Amino acid sequence: MPSIETRGLTKRFGDVVAVDDLDLTIEEGEIFGFLGPNGAGKSTTIDMLLDFIRPTEGSAQVFGMDARRHPDRIRERIGVLPEGYGFDDYLTGREYVEWVIESRGADDDPDAILDTVGIANDADRKAAGYSKGMQQRLAFGMALVDDPDLLILDEPSTGLDPNGIQQLRSVVRDRADAGTTVFFSSHILSEVEAVCDRVGVMNEGRLAALDTIEGLRENAGGRGTVELACATPPAVDGVTDIDGVAEVSVDGTRLTAQCSAPAAKVDVVRHVDDRVDVVDILAENTSLEELFNQYTGGGRDAETADGPTGDPEAELESGGASA
Repeated sequence: MPSIETRGLTKRFGDVVAVDDLDLTIEEGEIFGFLGPNGAGKSTTIDMLLDFIRPTEGSAQVFGMDARRHPDRIRERIGVLPEGYGFDDYLTGREYVEWVIESRGADDDPDAILDTVGIANDADRKAAGYSKGMQQRLAFGMALVDDPDLLILDEPSTGLDPNGIQQLRSVVRDRADAGTTVFFSSHILSEVEAVCDRVGVMNEGRLAALDTIEGLRENAGGRGTVELACATPPAVDGVTDIDGVAEVSVDGTRLTAQCSAPAAKVDVVRHVDDRVDVVDILAENTSLEELFNQYTGGGRDAETADGPTGDPEAELESGGASA
């Protein structure tokens, strides 16, 4: 049974269509990356999964249960890290985790949770005095309480330093390996590429693409480059005949091939290595940023680069929807 399934999911705010006819299936144990520019509909989708807002049309199911009919039962099995979560009470980090444990009727060790997210040494400090990154770690730890079957992470890397990001990745992978489904909404494309099994790209409320990273590259026609350093000058002959090779150039002992298909890079290496000694290989793929721009055309971020547009959905996405 899928962890998340939407069919025709649609949400309108007046004349603005925030989410438009979304069909999406996320399997158990999958790490799913949800991408899109501001105003694309990501946070609105999350809000509908959690029944914070109701869809205009269509349906959303979580663990096979209708999100509108069984929100309490669904939330019992979900851990949520919302975007823009802050701490302004006079509780310590440990007290916040203890509060979540008690609220959920769980038996987690609060110190183990704090250690998992890397703030055990600051457990007795007031969370309001934490740095942004430490508050983000604490909020992530609170989402991990009671070993949820589904983690919904909205911009989870916000405020984290490289060590924090690496720790987040490690925990996410460990939880997914144990069967937890992870729904990972982010603007930080490199993080999505590093951790996610599949990616959905939202643009202006619609799902513009859905695939693995490699699948997105192939379907978008994105080129990859392979550069070979050879012991002696290589010949171009034969390389240009390989399927998926778009362009070949030679500069001294270096051969560079532009490939429209990922498998072509391997064929280029084999072909050249059969004829001259290849001493070094450098391969580059189309970046996720380039794919993102291809699928969204820059999205509403491009439209709002010089200032706000007054789009209520863009404001909802960037201003902290209740997801």
